[in-house]
Amino acid sequence: MSKHHGTHTLTGINAFCSPSHQREHGESYGRMFDLPPLNTHPGSLKKLGKQKGPMDEGKRTKHTHSVAVGDVFFGQFIDHDITLDVMTSLSATADISQIENARTPSLDLDCIYGQGPEAHPYLYLSGSDFGGIKLLTGADYPEATKFQKNDLIRSVNGRAIIGDPRNDENRVISQLQLAMIRFHNKVVDELSSEYKGSELYEKSRELVTWHYQWVVIHDFLVKMCGGAVVNDILGNGCTFYKANYGDTFIPVEFSVAAYRFGHSMIPQKIRIQKGKPELDLFGPLLGNGFEPLSNLKSVVDWSILVDKGDDKHFDKNKHHDRHGDKNVQKAKKMDTKMATDLLKLPFIFDGEQSLATRNLLRGHTFSLPSGENIAEAMNRPSAEIDRINKKANAIAGKKIDISTGTPLWFYILTEAEVLGRETIQNKFESGEGLGPVGARIVAETLIGLVKLDPRSYMSVNRNWEPDDGLGVSNLREMLTF
Repeated sequence: MSKHHGTHTLTGINAFCSPSHQREHGESYGRMFDLPPLNTHPGSLKKLGKQKGPMDEGKRTKHTHSVAVGDVFFGQFIDHDITLDVMTSLSATADISQIENARTPSLDLDCIYGQGPEAHPYLYLSGSDFGGIKLLTGADYPEATKFQKNDLIRSVNGRAIIGDPRNDENRVISQLQLAMIRFHNKVVDELSSEYKGSELYEKSRELVTWHYQWVVIHDFLVKMCGGAVVNDILGNGCTFYKANYGDTFIPVEFSVAAYRFGHSMIPQKIRIQKGKPELDLFGPLLGNGFEPLSNLKSVVDWSILVDKGDDKHFDKNKHHDRHGDKNVQKAKKMDTKMATDLLKLPFIFDGEQSLATRNLLRGHTFSLPSGENIAEAMNRPSAEIDRINKKANAIAGKKIDISTGTPLWFYILTEAEVLGRETIQNKFESGEGLGPVGARIVAETLIGLVKLDPRSYMSVNRNWEPDDGLGVSNLREMLTF
């Protein structure tokens, strides 16, 4: 491989040219790779991500054949479950040793349960057989209206009373939060003949959380990262996500770059009900977050947004063509293009409006290495790295200088566009999911979080699988249960 800027090995002054900080026990964030940070002219990043720039899809939307729009919003839900950084900004270099994670770095649904009925009683029903056991929804209002029956429980100012306020920032994610709450409440009903009181709550929470973890690994990750990568990690363990102190942490390569792949998959318009027209992503029915439901046209039918699959147990070795339900809204292809509205966010009035530019600048703020450097550290073939590098530079064009190396987020999107998801070993599908670098970072992080959680099904009962009578083993079954 020709040595591009961004793939050079630094010696001698490495302490001045690499992140150098080694994660200490208890720190919320860390790094997968101790590599020199990429330095790109901020002006080039702004040009790359601007509306009507190289990343603007315009009116030429291309859709996947195997990933539904609901899967992308579920990815947002997962993100809100494991990480919340309220300390950093685009105007100051991030010191990851000082950043606190406002969420638990575990797939434990604390965005649903909060800290439990004793610490957060306002999330739970009270004064009945299911007091402190079932979670509240708008249907629990006395004489609830037709809108409240299809909404989250809300305070007098209209804000949702939930474990993470971000799960009310748009109508689709708030409806997903509601579906997960309803899943818990239904599981309570299913177990209520066998358990009572606090034991009923704990058993229900455990069962809901285990099903959620199973769906993340065996449904979501297989769709986004490919069965080949997921199988390899489950069989051979994590190669790059290393928790040296046995405690979970969030790698910045994951949170600041790789896991932002979903931004490229959100279409400009979404259909959420059968036979109804598509709705604008930031229109009044979907885009006005942090407000009570006021129109039944905003209620999400999950059978329209999530594929059903054809097996109770997800077969990672099958091709995903079987997910091609024509009635289900498909996500945009995973590539370097984004919906034009995302490149001029209507709710940002002061500061950078392009989501793409914000992602690129944030990667710069966190001193992320180049995509080429990380690919080389992962022992990806030189010819493959050259191919991704050339494609990234071609997309950027001659007027945008990324010659020092490809920003990690942009490299991962380019890799998805050129190579795509390794659905089965050595079979790649361009635009259908993450390529080798992105898939490895995302899948190792999420599987690693489950493996390191002492309460997860992988830690408590490695022989557990979702054949408990609930009939829930994929995302659609969970959201419609």
